[in-house]
Amino acid sequence: MERPPVDRPSLDALARLDGVDDSAWLDVIQKMDEVYSQLVQDEIALEEKNAQLEQSQQFIFGLLSAMSDVLVACDEACRIEETNAALCALVGRPDDALRGLPLAELLADAASGERLRAALASTGRGGASVEIDLRDAQGQPVPVDLNVTPRFNAAGQRVGHLFVGRPLGELKRAYRELREAHEALKRTQQQLLHSEKMASLGRLVAGVAHELNNPISFVLGNVHALQRYSERLREYLAALHAGSPGDEQARLRAKLRIDHLLADLPSLIEGTLEGAQRTADIVQGLKRFSAVDREERGTVDLNGVVERAIHWVRKGTAPAFAVHWSPGPPCPVTGSAGQLLQVLMNLVQNAYDAAATRPDTAPALWITLEREADRVRLRLRDNGPGIAPEHLSRIFDPFFTTKPVGKGTGLGLSISYGIVEQHGGRLTAGNHPDGGAEFVLELPGAA
Repeated sequence: MERPPVDRPSLDALARLDGVDDSAWLDVIQKMDEVYSQLVQDEIALEEKNAQLEQSQQFIFGLLSAMSDVLVACDEACRIEETNAALCALVGRPDDALRGLPLAELLADAASGERLRAALASTGRGGASVEIDLRDAQGQPVPVDLNVTPRFNAAGQRVGHLFVGRPLGELKRAYRELREAHEALKRTQQQLLHSEKMASLGRLVAGVAHELNNPISFVLGNVHALQRYSERLREYLAALHAGSPGDEQARLRAKLRIDHLLADLPSLIEGTLEGAQRTADIVQGLKRFSAVDREERGTVDLNGVVERAIHWVRKGTAPAFAVHWSPGPPCPVTGSAGQLLQVLMNLVQNAYDAAATRPDTAPALWITLEREADRVRLRLRDNGPGIAPEHLSRIFDPFFTTKPVGKGTGLGLSISYGIVEQHGGRLTAGNHPDGGAEFVLELPGAA
């Protein structure tokens, strides 16, 4: 800012009149210039401080307006000094109408006032929590969980209280929505698990008819033979009861081959029972495998589980699958036979699917079982193209699959991984040095 020009001649005239020389007046003018410059600098600093203060006020106002929680600042007498938009919207009153009102006028009942006074009495330099009911814009009580914090001035003296809280109706609604989402997620998970299990079961359907046909055909053939035998016995017994002569009885006995019939009856009955039992075992195995509920765990021979997995995959989708496997001595583990069968079927089926993608060689699988101390290790290596390096870290992720659309759900390996973990074991995947993918299943051995 420019300084106004000084009228030098009038100063000289004043100096001559008062007997003061020019140097004294120059010193006075210099001091006035210094004071004026300081005033200008102070004014600039004050304007900067005012701008910063206004910016801070706008920032705080923006925070208060954006808060979803209600906020009330009161003095020592609990008269409202400041509020935010959330409280104004809740009680249906503007900010200027709330300022100066006692906070008690916003409470819905006397019990809330008692709880609020007790909370205020218990607050020291710290804070307290209290649940009160505020009256909303429609005059209905709204439960609010308030945090009460004392306010202090620069001298450390308490000048009021700050109340911050959230209507519990929003919390309860959010909790209810979260609980419903959690229940829906659990139902979806169960449905996915069941869908994958039924998908595995569906792969068996093609082989079930053939599997059941053998024992049923055997039983039917034996029953037809027994039916013919019963007609011969009925004719022979009728002759005996009619008192036929001995030579006639002997002739009829030879004609009807009664001796051969009696000798053949035990094997027919035994074969019929065996076929019926075999049929019952197949049906029972399918029912157990398709059950949704968690099965009881017991001691399971892993050799038998591997045998059944190979058998069902071959009968279902891979009749020409060359599986190199020789059962060893009993290898007991503790677990669910149905769940372990599901794991092994997934691994065998995946090995076939991978090996079948190579047109230059027939699909093959090598399975070895070994036991070390208290651990059982089962290795399955196929002659497929192997697992791409970028897929190794995702091979057990849910819904991840490299199969074409419609050929896989991406859940088989993920569910198998979870089942093995539930059994206290570990399932890993990698590429074998001789080519193809190798899956290693480790389980704790049973005593």
